[in-house]
Amino acid sequence: MRWKKLGKIFDPAQHELPSGCVHFAQSPQALVFDDFVRIFFSTRAVDKDNGKFRSHVAFVDMRKNLRDIIRVADKVVIPLGGLGCFDEHGIFPMSVVRHGDAIYAYTCGWNRRVSVSVDTAIGLAISRDEGLTFQRFGDGPVLAASLREPCLVGDGCVKIIAGVFHMWYIFGTGWKVFQAGAQPDRTYKIGHAVSSDGIDWVREESRQIVADRLGADESQALPSVIEVDGRYHMFFCYRHSSDFRKNRDRGYRIGHAYSDDLANWTRDDDNPLLEVTPREWDSDMQCYPHVFECDRSVYLLYNGNDFGRGGFGLALLER
Repeated sequence: MRWKKLGKIFDPAQHELPSGCVHFAQSPQALVFDDFVRIFFSTRAVDKDNGKFRSHVAFVDMRKNLRDIIRVADKVVIPLGGLGCFDEHGIFPMSVVRHGDAIYAYTCGWNRRVSVSVDTAIGLAISRDEGLTFQRFGDGPVLAASLREPCLVGDGCVKIIAGVFHMWYIFGTGWKVFQAGAQPDRTYKIGHAVSSDGIDWVREESRQIVADRLGADESQALPSVIEVDGRYHMFFCYRHSSDFRKNRDRGYRIGHAYSDDLANWTRDDDNPLLEVTPREWDSDMQCYPHVFECDRSVYLLYNGNDFGRGGFGLALLER
């Protein structure tokens, strides 16, 4: 297998985004309809009270050629949480799955902290209008920090397989100051949980299911799972936990692992490999992957440089 890169397909700077949002179209997540594809993404607006960003979820509808844009949402699809809620300051990302006549969205809500920059948890919202709007299932999360997963639970990817809800998500192992005078940076790994109803989850607590490539301080984020020819494939992004924001040699790249039983995963980043092309929109960073099937083809949506400030691109899986 190999990825054929098809280039950037959405640039937020070329469109009017809802609620005063500017730049950024992070973590694209596809929902396939009969005659178009709706791609949810996280964008940002400036908080007038403090000048900091808040993350909101919008979408773009594309024809199935994944080039022609039909519409861009004129409103965010879900409001942020209220004062003190886990998603008070943003939702990034949001993963969607069809369940009966509804669409379940698993949100990664984040809120600012004092001694460290942020904490996260996973919430649930439900849409009954084909993903135009979502109503939160409650003000609290369905998966959050625990005794053995002490922080930064998020990035939930949910699939319903043989009637069982499976969630691949990240959990933080802790924060660390890597250089004197620097702000703390976090490290997180990929975990797994199951549920009978998509609400109450049982997790394999603190079990890292994908091996490290960069050592113990490797951070792994945003798992996305698909079945191809009877084998399950997970795509995710990984980086060093420090000096990753401006140093392209330590920034995000797309990783890959495969499994035949959903329990044991073999890491194999080079097959398929998403190549890095110099001086391109994704030459310094490749991050936030989402893999999906559309009309019997398998595609990869992902962000490039500067954590998706300039939008997202597409690759096609060739077999």
